[in-house]
Amino acid sequence: MDNVMLARMIFGTSIAFHIIFATLGVGITLMILVAEIMRIIRKDEDYGTLAKRWTKGVAILLGVAIPSGTIVAVMLSLLWPGFMEIVGQVIALPFQVEIFAFFLEALFLSIYIYAADRLSPTMRIVSVFFVALGATASAVLITNAHAWMNTPRGFDLVNGQVTNVNPLAAVNNPSFYVTSLHVVGSAYMTGAFVLASVAAYKLFRGGLTEREVTYHRKGLTLSLAIGLIMSVYTMNNGHDTAIMLHEHIPVKLAAAEGLFETQANAPLAILGTPDPEAGRVIGGIEIPGMLSWLATGSTDGVVRGLYDYPQDEWPPLFVHTLFNVMVGIGSALFGLAVIFWVLWFFRRKTKKPYPKWLLAGLVASGPLAMIGIETGWIFSCTGRQPWTIYGIQRTSEAATNSGNLGMLFFLFVSLYLVLLVLTGLVMHYYFNRNPVSKELQIMS
Repeated sequence: MDNVMLARMIFGTSIAFHIIFATLGVGITLMILVAEIMRIIRKDEDYGTLAKRWTKGVAILLGVAIPSGTIVAVMLSLLWPGFMEIVGQVIALPFQVEIFAFFLEALFLSIYIYAADRLSPTMRIVSVFFVALGATASAVLITNAHAWMNTPRGFDLVNGQVTNVNPLAAVNNPSFYVTSLHVVGSAYMTGAFVLASVAAYKLFRGGLTEREVTYHRKGLTLSLAIGLIMSVYTMNNGHDTAIMLHEHIPVKLAAAEGLFETQANAPLAILGTPDPEAGRVIGGIEIPGMLSWLATGSTDGVVRGLYDYPQDEWPPLFVHTLFNVMVGIGSALFGLAVIFWVLWFFRRKTKKPYPKWLLAGLVASGPLAMIGIETGWIFSCTGRQPWTIYGIQRTSEAATNSGNLGMLFFLFVSLYLVLLVLTGLVMHYYFNRNPVSKELQIMS
């Protein structure tokens, strides 16, 4: 196996591991802020308890997110020296500012964890607001560099030398706003569904007191309120992403939909397998004109196909499957949230338990949301191949020539598996030793 593939495997594994903790760190901090606001609006301490317990989970996750994020930063330099040579001169600004965003998040998280009971309600909200702001800003700033890789701006490359650098133009690249809003919105959605999954599991398992049932129902309702709002937002933003891809990276859009021929009234292909020889998606369901409408706003809009590009510039065609998985999961989560709220509306004046089949689906919603995040990131990065910096630097030109990458891959995969298991055990041990029933008894 060559160095380029090994470097991609090592870095991809590192990102896939880190993204779990980074996404939940962004999504759950928003939920903590919403819970604190609900505590004041409803004058209900159960929401304060939700916020406090969610914060303990975030603190554990942050303990893994920090070292895994540091590993990713180091790997950028070790595995991709050609890439970093350009990045250091053009798009270093968001990396530098991200340090301050993380400082803001860590500082106010410490204040909230250790002093929440001594803060006024207003100051509790202020402290959690800055935690959420810092977490979101970190995600936006890192996404800025990723967006620049897709739509590079702010420099010229003359005879292999970087010239005419404009850092602000690099930051304000064409895909930045759409991409960052999609990343943040999907992180909020994932955090909400993960917390809904936990509450649904407690209710599904049963054996709870009436007081505990009331508490977990509040957590489930609050989580699915944010989950529904963010799933709608993320779906709408996906439309904006299609427009951006059509305008700036049409080959990626064509690969995502298995579109080979440039055409008007281009169909949206669901499922199936793209076949270059047949020039179409085999076994898929096609919706005529839908891709043209999503990309251009009109079914008569012309969408470029893969045959317009040299085959060595095509992304791997399995990105079509990744795209379908991502969109399918997003649609399923939206559907689950809608079903929940329809049932809630008709049962709002009763205390009937939610159906087991619905709770089972909601238990699965957290892991599904996380799979959606993973497939989304893999699609976004793989869909740019064979480029590291689209149209400027190929991945083969960016990778290191160092040896022993196979051993490094094995070591890091082993490390990540150990950390994942340990994180789960710490979560399980802490919340088992500190059940919510104790806190609810103290408040009663």
